[in-house]
Amino acid sequence: MDFTQLFNIQERLLSNLKYKEKRYLYDSIDWDSRALLIVGQRGVGKTSMMLQYLKENFLKTQKALYISVDNPFFKNVSLYEFALDFEKYGGEALFIDEIHKLSDWATHIKSIYDSTNLKMLISGSSMIQISAQESDLSRRVRVYRLANLSFREYLLFTHGIKFDSVTLEELFENHIEITSNILSEIKPFTYFDDYLRAGCYPFVIDRKNDYSHLLINIINQILEVDLPYVANINFNQIDKIKKLIYLISTSVPLLPNISKLSQAVGVSRPTMSEYLHYLELGSLINSVNYQARGYGVVSKPDKIFMYNTNLMKAIANNTNKGTQRETFFVNQIKSAYYNESRLIDDTILLSKNGDFKLLNNYIVEIGGKNKSFEQIKDMPNSFVVADDIEIGFKNKIPLWLFGFLY
Repeated sequence: MDFTQLFNIQERLLSNLKYKEKRYLYDSIDWDSRALLIVGQRGVGKTSMMLQYLKENFLKTQKALYISVDNPFFKNVSLYEFALDFEKYGGEALFIDEIHKLSDWATHIKSIYDSTNLKMLISGSSMIQISAQESDLSRRVRVYRLANLSFREYLLFTHGIKFDSVTLEELFENHIEITSNILSEIKPFTYFDDYLRAGCYPFVIDRKNDYSHLLINIINQILEVDLPYVANINFNQIDKIKKLIYLISTSVPLLPNISKLSQAVGVSRPTMSEYLHYLELGSLINSVNYQARGYGVVSKPDKIFMYNTNLMKAIANNTNKGTQRETFFVNQIKSAYYNESRLIDDTILLSKNGDFKLLNNYIVEIGGKNKSFEQIKDMPNSFVVADDIEIGFKNKIPLWLFGFLY
């Protein structure tokens, strides 16, 4: 097999690599693993991260090859057979992008793993499609999830302003010191509104003018391509799910009534619950449950948010300010803990007293700059997270600071 054309494509991609800075996940990945799978929504930077690693470790050799499964070449060539030939050619590492475009991809990866000594670095943009086969590879492939840009990363990628990330514990314990150090270099509100509107994806660097259009395309891809792959739905149902997405974008944080939602969309309650599960898997929504129900499989989420504020803004201009605050907060917290293994996921739960309970320890109430402690005044480890303030005081913390968790 002649690999010349594919190596030429690889060389062109490496020479045109746009992003010099690295995503937060880069330094957390165990690159020595025999097989890695990086998943995440379209546009979050998976391909760039793979190419950065290839460029740093295999630039002057032909022992590594980047391929994208959506290349027409792989319509007629078996990925498994291709890998066997590449190893015979002297290949040591295969970088496989857009793996979800291959219908039986897990079978190919398993066979390559068992039949060769190739190192595999794999990425996939459709977590809905990938989840259908991922369990078959649990013993062979290490899976990482890449989130959208944090506010901290947005500053780095778009303005070259570099800050270290902080842990949640550090933030609660030392938020005044951390904030003071940041304020000595920048005014956060110079950038924060831009981030909330159009800053969660790396293509803001070079596609800012058509940013909202690209986000709408991502939403349509998930609803019109990814969702039908695993769920038996027709076009009319997709149109109704789009209306559901609009409702979530424009309302106060949605407390879903599954019966009413099912009736509106024209599906059964179990089917509606399944749709919501897939929408979350596809990084279109985030759900949060109360603690008593957060430890098991639930029939419905207790509260639903859009996945991030950029998606909200792309869908509708009349977004609720309170919803925007909570959407940002939930997104940054969940994203920071995607790749931590926890027996019980208590990263973020709804609280009867405040808005959220974090790590089964911190109670948080979210609001504007005048938000009081009235609802949580008697609760230990309770904090107000306030929008529109630069720096906090005692147990009052600025909302924007939670964008520095990763």
